[in-house]
Amino acid sequence: QVQLVESGGGLVQAGGSLRLSCAASGRTFSTYTMGWFRQAPGKEREFVAAIIWRGTSTFYADSVKGRFTISGNNANTLYLQMNALKPEDTAVYYCAARRVPIMGVAPTDYNYWGQGTQVTVSS
Repeated sequence: QVQLVESGGGLVQAGGSLRLSCAASGRTFSTYTMGWFRQAPGKEREFVAAIIWRGTSTFYADSVKGRFTISGNNANTLYLQMNALKPEDTAVYYCAARRVPIMGVAPTDYNYWGQGTQVTVSS
């Protein structure tokens, strides 16, 4: 069973930074694609960033490009470094895993999900 656990969310002022972590366990993730999504109340879940675990390929939503950085390490931990945060970034952030090393930007592309961590950005 694959388990994903997010951490690192919290309250931050606009312009500040947060670093989210996702601990992945249960299987080998060397052939997986890992992603971050976010969902604000009353809105659809939206893609933020993704990385193909076995390589260095990354992809970002236009809304976060240049501000957020996705990365991972060989301990199967996924990170999202968020800089220059804006109030519009406020959402629950979810870690997700796709079984195949193919980039995906739709929630339905992913097979496993964490429970989410709240990020609140104040003005």
